[in-house]
Amino acid sequence: MIASNEHLLVGSMKRETLNLAKQKLLEKCMSSMQTGTQMVKLRGGSKGLVRFFYLDEHKSCIRWRPSRKNEKAKISIDSIREVCEGKQSEIFQRYADGSFDPNCCFSIYYGEHMASLDLVSGTGEEARTWITGLKYLMAGISDEDSLAKPLTLTITWLKQTFTEADKNGDGCLSISEVLQLLHKLNVNLPRQKVKQMFKEADTDDNQGTLGFEEFCSFYKMMSTRRDLYLLMLTYSNHKDHLDTDDLKRFLETEQKMTNVSKEHCLEIVAKFEPCPENQTLGVLGIDGFTNYMRSPAGDIFNPEHYEVNQDMTQPLSNYFIASSHNTYLMGDQLMSQSRVDMYAWVLQAGCRCVEVDCWDGQDGEPIVHHGYTLTSKILFKDVIETINKYAFIKTQFPVILSIENHCSVPQQKKMAQYLTEVFGDKLDMSSIPADPSGLLPSPEALKGKILIKGKKLPPNIDENAEEGDVSDEDSADEMEDDCKLMNGDVSIKKLDNLMKESKIRDREDPDSFTIAALPPTGKHDKSPLKVNMLYFTRSTCTYMSLLPFQERKCYHIYRKKKTMKLSRALSDLVYTKSVGTPDFEAQGGSSGRQVSSMSETKAHQLMQQKPVQFMQFNQSQLSRIYPSPYRVDSSNFNPQPFWNAGCHLVALNYQTEGRVLQLNRAKFYCNGNCGYILKPACMCEGSFNPVAEDPLPGRLKKQLVLKIISGQQLPKPKDSMLGDRGEIIDPFVEVEIIGLPVDCCKEQTRVVDDNGFNPMWEETLVFTLHMPEIALIRFLVWDHDPIGQDFIGQRTIAFNSMIPGYRHVYLEGMEEASIFVHVAVNDITSKVSTSWGLQVHWKYVPLHFCKTQKNIPI
Repeated sequence: MIASNEHLLVGSMKRETLNLAKQKLLEKCMSSMQTGTQMVKLRGGSKGLVRFFYLDEHKSCIRWRPSRKNEKAKISIDSIREVCEGKQSEIFQRYADGSFDPNCCFSIYYGEHMASLDLVSGTGEEARTWITGLKYLMAGISDEDSLAKPLTLTITWLKQTFTEADKNGDGCLSISEVLQLLHKLNVNLPRQKVKQMFKEADTDDNQGTLGFEEFCSFYKMMSTRRDLYLLMLTYSNHKDHLDTDDLKRFLETEQKMTNVSKEHCLEIVAKFEPCPENQTLGVLGIDGFTNYMRSPAGDIFNPEHYEVNQDMTQPLSNYFIASSHNTYLMGDQLMSQSRVDMYAWVLQAGCRCVEVDCWDGQDGEPIVHHGYTLTSKILFKDVIETINKYAFIKTQFPVILSIENHCSVPQQKKMAQYLTEVFGDKLDMSSIPADPSGLLPSPEALKGKILIKGKKLPPNIDENAEEGDVSDEDSADEMEDDCKLMNGDVSIKKLDNLMKESKIRDREDPDSFTIAALPPTGKHDKSPLKVNMLYFTRSTCTYMSLLPFQERKCYHIYRKKKTMKLSRALSDLVYTKSVGTPDFEAQGGSSGRQVSSMSETKAHQLMQQKPVQFMQFNQSQLSRIYPSPYRVDSSNFNPQPFWNAGCHLVALNYQTEGRVLQLNRAKFYCNGNCGYILKPACMCEGSFNPVAEDPLPGRLKKQLVLKIISGQQLPKPKDSMLGDRGEIIDPFVEVEIIGLPVDCCKEQTRVVDDNGFNPMWEETLVFTLHMPEIALIRFLVWDHDPIGQDFIGQRTIAFNSMIPGYRHVYLEGMEEASIFVHVAVNDITSKVSTSWGLQVHWKYVPLHFCKTQKNIPI
C-alpha cells in the first residue's frame, strides 16, 4: 500500500517525456486543429452539412459553426470515447461505397450513449491530423495522473474560468462578473471581503477591473488552503515553510514513506516550489506544498497500480475477469442499435470477455444481434475483424469470446471459416503447456491468445461426423419467452409495457442485486403476439403464478428437451465449453475447460442455498453470471455478491453507465486495468462462507480510519434545475464499504451550509473489515436539500489501492473537484490503538498567528 519515491519520480518522468519528432508532429496537429478545418458532417437522412470545425483555445472541446445551438455546438474532449478512422460507423454504411474516400472519413464517438459525429474532410492529410490530434488529447485527458493534477492552480483551468466569467468579452472582469463567478464556484464569502481582495489584486492602471494576471492573484488569495496551511504549520514548528528536515518528517510520519532522503526532499522543492527564493533556500512554502499535495504524490490511489502489479502466472480460475454482456448493443435489449464499435470501446476499456450472439443472416452471412427483438443487425465477420483489431491494444492478456450460437450448420461453418481466417495463430493453443491437474493455463501463458467459449460436441460422436446434436437447454443468454418479440407481429403496447415494467434500476443501494419486479399482477398484455411454441423456465412459471386464473389457461407448458445441431468445424475451435448451472451433488469432479453460465437469479439462489459449495466450485472451474432477461432496459445487477463467491466472469452491460460500472472500474483498475484481478488466496483454496457473520474466524480484522477533512471546488448537482444560478450547495460526504455482507456499511459526515468551494468537515469515520482485499471503498458527495439530497459526484477505489496519509480523493469525471482525507489502517487486536502520527488540531493553532499570515482564511 505504500508507494516508493523512485516509482513516483520515474513514472512521472516517463509520462512527461516525448521524443522531439513526435512533439513537433503533435504541435502541428494542435495548431492545425485550432486554426480549423471545413468538413462535411453526415446525418442519417440527408446528404450532409458543410461546417467549420475547430479546437477551442483551451484544447478542451471541439466546436463548429454555423449552428443553431450556438455556444452549445461543442463536444468536450473528456466525453470522447473513441475515434475511428475510415467508414466504420452505421451512418457511413448508409452511403454508397464510392460516395467518399475512406482516407478522408472518420467518426468520433462521445457521451454515455456513444453518440457519433461522422465527418468527411477534404483530404486524407486533414483527416489524419484530426485523428492523431484527438487521440493525443484523449490520452492526456484519460491519463492515470489526470485525476491528480494540481488543477486549481493550472494556467489552463484559470484561462478557461476567466474566459467564461468575462460575459461582455472585454478581456477583463468587473466586480459584478467576479461575484457571479464566485456564485458559480459555490463560494459564499462576505461581499466586503471579496471587494477587499479585488482591490488588492487590482494593481494596474485600468482600475476597477481585473486582467488575467490580476485575476490569478485574486484567485490565489481566495483559494489558499487553510487545511494545508495549518498542516504545514504543524510540521514546520509554525514557520511559513517546510525545510528538508520538516518535509522528511511529514513524509515518513504521515505519508508512511520509507527511506526518505534529503536529496528526494530537494527534488520535491525543485519540482513543486514556484517561489525562486524558496527554491534557492531549499524550502517548500504554502504554494509549493499545495502543488505537491495536489500532484500524483498526494493522490489516494497507489500509482504502482496503474501498471500490472499482481502475479499473472496462476490458473485462470484464480482470477476475476472483466466481462461484458450483449457487447454489441448501444442501449436497451429490445430496440437499440447494434454496433461493431462497441467491441472496440469495451476492449480498450479493459474488458477481456465479450459476447457475440450469432444468428442466421441473409445470403448465407451470419449476423449478430439480440434474437427475438427489434435490435439492429451487424455482420459476424465485421465483429470478428473489429475484435481482432482492438483485442490487444491495451493489454496482451487473453480475450474470451463468449459465442451464443443460434445459427444453422451451414452458417456455423461460415463462422468457423471467419474465426480461423481472421484470428489465425491467436487461436492456436499447441504451444500452451497443459496443466496436469486439468486447470486452465495462466493469463501470462495465454498472452496474445483468443479463447472461444461455446458449445462443443461430446467425445462419443463419430470423429468423422461433420455435425452432431448438443443440448441447448443451458444456452447462456436465452431470453425469457414473455420478453420475446416473435414472428414480426409485435404490438406497440407490448413494447411499451416491456420497457415500462422493467423496474430494475442501477440504484445507490448495496443490497439491490435481485430482480426488483416481474411483470405486475393483472397487467398482462392481451394484445396479439404470435408464437410457435413457448418453453417455460422457472421464471416464466413464476410470472404465470402472478396472472389471474383466466389468463393462465391459455398457456401450455412443454417439457420437450431442447437440442441443436452443431458443426464439427465450429466445435473444434471451442477452447472452453459452455455448460449450464452446476449441480454440486451430481458433479463428479469439475473440468477446468468448462464454463458454467447462469443468470443472476440462478446464481443468487446458489449464493443463498450453497454459498460454500459455490465458492469451492469456483476454485477449479470458471463461472459466468449474466443479467436477468427481464432487464430489458439493460440495467445492471450488483456484481459484488458474485465476486464474494469467487465468480470469475461477472458480465455487465457496459453501455449502461452508473453505479455498477463504477464499481467494476474500481475493481479492475487496481491491476493496471488489464482485465484480470488475482482472487484472494482463501478463495483459491480451502473453504470459507462468504455470507457468514464471521467468514474467516481467527484471522485479524482491519480497521479503516478515514478522517474527512475538507472539499475543494465541489460543483452544483449535474441535474440542478437552476444550473449555475441555483443556490450554493450544502455538501456532505458519505463513505460506503462494499465487500462481504458482514463488511457492507455506510457512514456520513455532517452537512456544511452554503459552501461548495472549500467546505470543512473534519470528521472521523471508522470501519471494520473482515476481508479488506475484496472490499471497495466508495466516496460520495451529496448536496443536502430540505426535500432530499442531490448527487454531486463519487470516486470508488479498491481497498488495496488506497495509500495511507493525507490524500486527495478526486471525484470521477470532475477534474477540479476533490475531497481531502487522512487514511489510516490498523490491525484489530484485543486492544485497538489508532495511530495518526502528528495531528493538526485546528483549535490549538494560535489565532493571532493566522491573522498575521496574508491570505489565510480565518
